[in-house]
Amino acid sequence: MNTTTNEDDSSNTGAAPSAADSKRQILLAGNRLDSRDLFAGIREITIAHGDEIYRLRLTAQNKLILTK
Repeated sequence: MNTTTNEDDSSNTGAAPSAADSKRQILLAGNRLDSRDLFAGIREITIAHGDEIYRLRLTAQNKLILTK
């Protein structure tokens, strides 16, 4: 199963989308995906969950931090 992500926040800021804002496909094997695919070239992603927005960050120590 492939999951397509769209990290385009440019509609809120009026800025042109960057390479990190483009659509990409991430391979989902069962219920597992590789964080290297999520963080390809970036250190932080945003996750929309219902009406809430969360940030998932990759630290310098290669740990994941999820914040609201």
